[in-house]
Amino acid sequence: MRSGRYESSENSKVGSAVTFLLIGLGAGALVALLFAPKAGKHFRRDLKRGYEEAKDTLQEWGEEARDRALEAKEKVLDVAERGAGWAEELRETARKAEPLRRVIKRG
Repeated sequence: MRSGRYESSENSKVGSAVTFLLIGLGAGALVALLFAPKAGKHFRRDLKRGYEEAKDTLQEWGEEARDRALEAKEKVLDVAERGAGWAEELRETARKAEPLRRVIKRG
């Protein structure tokens, strides 16, 4: 096990960049809110509103991801069913062609 060393692939580099971007945006938004010239009551209201909007957005993204995963699952199952049907068709055709194959082999 290597310690003190971080190795990554191209995908994790992109993921890390996105993660740090989101952390930076969140930190910047928090600093902007803290130094904004608003009363505590207004600040808390705005903070709560921002939290609710972010929560709603994340829920929408989660629902969309779930819907896309279900669609992908349905497509995979459909392809698998068609593949099984094709395989059975090929087996049936091979069974029907067996007598002809025997005649050709003898001749």
